[in-house]
Amino acid sequence: MDAVARPPFSQRALVWLKKEALPLLVMLGLLAAARDTLANHYVVPSGSMQPTLQPGDRVVVDMRAYGLRLPFTHQQLLATGTPQRGEVAVFDSPADGTRLIKRVVAVAGDHVQLHGGHLTINGQALQIAGLADTEAFGPRQAQLDLDMGGGPDIADLQVPAGKVLVLGDHRGNSFDGRFFGFVDADALYGRAVSVYYRRGDGFKWQRL
Repeated sequence: MDAVARPPFSQRALVWLKKEALPLLVMLGLLAAARDTLANHYVVPSGSMQPTLQPGDRVVVDMRAYGLRLPFTHQQLLATGTPQRGEVAVFDSPADGTRLIKRVVAVAGDHVQLHGGHLTINGQALQIAGLADTEAFGPRQAQLDLDMGGGPDIADLQVPAGKVLVLGDHRGNSFDGRFFGFVDADALYGRAVSVYYRRGDGFKWQRL
């Protein structure tokens, strides 16, 4: 009996692509879209948020915190929340587009003063009595690093509508809103939720 001739390689490859590769590409596309709109991660590049975040920390970012966006774009489809004081947010720098991570310290309407690295919001000092260099943003607390001083002071300013003021916890070593100004509240990329990996410690889950 004569052997059944096999189809040419090109034909078999085309069949495989239609059967296996296309569903795989669709799955990868859906995963990428979910990462861009639901959850992502961020690698901390510098010490501007010490001691809260260390260089090299890997942080989980909730992309749904401030709004659902069209995948792979900055177009917001649905507003899901507003930035709150004390949250750690990821955003693109208004100065050069570099992706940064800082703390939201003031929101629209707030009156802000900063002296020696210590904040006063709406006339109320945030430093916690008895806790050195620790500030309270409602239920959230932020420990500061002032080993390089407090950086530039803020005499008195009011946050405009639709904006937020962001600062680093390492007040004397942070390129933040004191240099590049306010950030659009609806331009925040997402809210940092937790550190899931730290050099020297390995995998962990440190809520922010």
